Amino acid sequence: MTHGRTLTDRTLTRADCAALIAQDGPWRLVQCDLAEADLAGLDLTGWQFDRCDMRRIALSGARLEASRWQSVRAPFAAMIGTDLTDAVFNACDINNAALRNARLTGAGFTGCKLTGADLSDAALIDARFEECLLIGAKLPGQSFRKQTLRRVDLEQADLRKCDFRDVVFEACSLRDANLAGARFDKADLRGCDLGGLRLFDATLFKGATVSRDQAAQLLAQLGLRLG
Repeated sequence: MTHGRTLTDRTLTRADCAALIAQDGPWRLVQCDLAEADLAGLDLTGWQFDRCDMRRIALSGARLEASRWQSVRAPFAAMIGTDLTDAVFNACDINNAALRNARLTGAGFTGCKLTGADLSDAALIDARFEECLLIGAKLPGQSFRKQTLRRVDLEQADLRKCDFRDVVFEACSLRDANLAGARFDKADLRGCDLGGLRLFDATLFKGATVSRDQAAQLLAQLGLRLG
């Protein structure tokens, strides 16, 4: 998408952004300071944020369809109910962000930190995560069916009732995650760290493919060893 205007090294308030919206856009903001700014409900469709400071920013209910985020720092951002359809995030810090009920259809996250992020009830249809940290994130009931997850760390994440059917895990982690009610039919878990897995959890992986080492880990809990 063509960005008609660029703003660099500015500290921006809600009033400033509202004034920009009234002009031709969308805008590209480079190294701008929006920390703790209240932009809730604003229409920022197609905006681009490059190396901006957006710590604790309020974006709940805002429109950010097709927005682009590059190396943005946005820990503890409030994006509840935000429309991020087709947004692209690269190398961003979104740790502990509130993304409940956000619309993330078609969104892409690459090399991002989402530790502790709350994505409960977010719309993640066709959303993609690659080389991302989702340690301790909340993703209950989400579907990743038929995706390939590469270098996604879901350690200690809330993954209750998630759909991982036909998913291929490559260099991922589910260590100590809450997997109650999750589905793994035909999933390939050989490239996944299943540390902390209990024998009771093994029933969740019925129909999935695991490695010899992973199988041995389960059997060891029964005092058995593979020959």
